[in-house]
Amino acid sequence: MDKVKFLTDSGSDITFEEEKEYGIDIINFQIALEDKSYLERVDFTNEEFYKMIRESDQIPKTSQITTPRFEEKFLEYAKAGIEDLIVVLINSTGSQTYDNAVLAKNNIYEENPELESKFRIHIVDSHAYTLSYGYALIEAVKKHRAGASVQEILDYFDDWFKRVEIYIIPFDLRHLKKSGRVSAAAAFLGELMGLKPVISLIEGKSEVLKKVRGDKAVLYAGLDIIEKRLEQGGEYMILRTTADENTDLFIQEAEKRFGYPPVYQTYAGGVISTNTGPNMLGVVIRGKKRDR
Repeated sequence: MDKVKFLTDSGSDITFEEEKEYGIDIINFQIALEDKSYLERVDFTNEEFYKMIRESDQIPKTSQITTPRFEEKFLEYAKAGIEDLIVVLINSTGSQTYDNAVLAKNNIYEENPELESKFRIHIVDSHAYTLSYGYALIEAVKKHRAGASVQEILDYFDDWFKRVEIYIIPFDLRHLKKSGRVSAAAAFLGELMGLKPVISLIEGKSEVLKKVRGDKAVLYAGLDIIEKRLEQGGEYMILRTTADENTDLFIQEAEKRFGYPPVYQTYAGGVISTNTGPNMLGVVIRGKKRDR
């Protein structure tokens, strides 16, 4: 039996097929909308959630994954004879989930001191969102299956999360205005003038890098920024929503510029689309290494 197991949260946007193929265990976030609570990946598909957002006047709210849920999961692994559990989670500054996992680990060892020497829990703060850590987990499982040690995998995560960058191009500012991610005044002005922003998410911090008029123009503005930030030959990935025509155009132009296609594509899940809305394009890249 494999003594190493990988665990993440549903914000990683790993598909059901990849979850099964790579044996990655996923704890799902709860999302509330209009006084109803839903479990991501269980109670709706991504497409159904996009529809729910569009038809609601309210903004969904995600709930942190609690310490007791982590404790229960950790004890399951311990009883199953797992020796190393590698846990990679959503950015700690955007969710209490990471801190809850660390507390669960400490509680487990405090209540079961004999486990500390034979059941090692490695909790990694991705400092990131969506497939920026989902993709890294898949690559980590591949490395493990190829014979990489646990320490080599942890070193890979450390390097990757000091390089990964996320860029969001929203084509509809209404959701961002309602969520407060962009001020109401700025969003209203953008709507009137047809301005679209390019937003970066690096180390969990968001920044509007540029605003241009029109959907096609913002795609090329995003490409210009990403071309400068992408490490030569580095991977880039695509996060899709309902903006398929714009996304397809972006991929076509990116292949021309970079000389190779994206290594990965997937659809945004409930956690990220709760914050960005259902009509945007996300791009994840391997950039130059940052100091922390």
